[in-house]
Amino acid sequence: MSKRRRPAGTGSKPAKVRDIFVARPFEGLTDEAEWIALRELVPAATAPLRLIPDLVSEFGERPVTLATVLPMAWPAMTKPDGRVFIGLQRHIQSGDPSRDLAVALLRALGAVPGEEVTVPGTPGPGPRLQDILVDGPLDITMHDGFGFWLDEGQGNDPEVGASLERANASIYPTVRMAAAPAAYWCKVTDKAHMRWVLADDEDAALDTLARLSAGDALLLAENTRFAGMFRAHGRLVPVWDLPADQPAETWEGPLADFTKRFADSLATGGQLTPEERRARQGLIGRQLTLR
Repeated sequence: MSKRRRPAGTGSKPAKVRDIFVARPFEGLTDEAEWIALRELVPAATAPLRLIPDLVSEFGERPVTLATVLPMAWPAMTKPDGRVFIGLQRHIQSGDPSRDLAVALLRALGAVPGEEVTVPGTPGPGPRLQDILVDGPLDITMHDGFGFWLDEGQGNDPEVGASLERANASIYPTVRMAAAPAAYWCKVTDKAHMRWVLADDEDAALDTLARLSAGDALLLAENTRFAGMFRAHGRLVPVWDLPADQPAETWEGPLADFTKRFADSLATGGQLTPEERRARQGLIGRQLTLR
């Protein structure tokens, strides 16, 4: 007796999706540095997003909100009235956050409003944020907690309520600074910090910080300390330790002065002196990388 041929694909294992690492997932977006800051530095914030016309035609005028964190670190959630939220900070992700977020947004738009949104851990090739959003500056709203998760009458959801309680307990005071884009003051326990995501080319930014360091101009003020820097999504993020007993607004002036020094030095450019090269090596030795 001849064996019956199994229909193609029946019972076969799903094809393995290859992950690809993208060093600058938010490259090309106007507020690339702010996207990085919201993903890596800010506990609770939201910003409205605009869909490209093709998606508006397909799904209608759906309000879409970018959130730093959603309940249980969900990638997305939909409200019964059709509103969509996507979460920047999530547990399962691929090597391209832009692709992850695009998949989450498209899955949410196609889901039944109010129902759970599921997304693949490794989505594979496809559209990214840059392909499905109308680009422009982010209109960021900072929050003291995660109450924006809930609508009236939804506070009885035990899972969301427990997640809200845990998230609010872990939040630390964070203030968006006016003196520089993507700069945030925060206070963690008994320490305060200033962290600034630099929008400039990484090598040029590092050379500029080295020049300032060699010229004793790297501090925000006399009572501050340059703690080091880290790399996040292809951009440098210098960090300063600040006195914990002084509020965020105290540092608007010093930060504005530093941004001017940084911009002037960046514009100067040129080869580094031997002293500046030594300072550059010292900065690299104190650098961490976040992925």
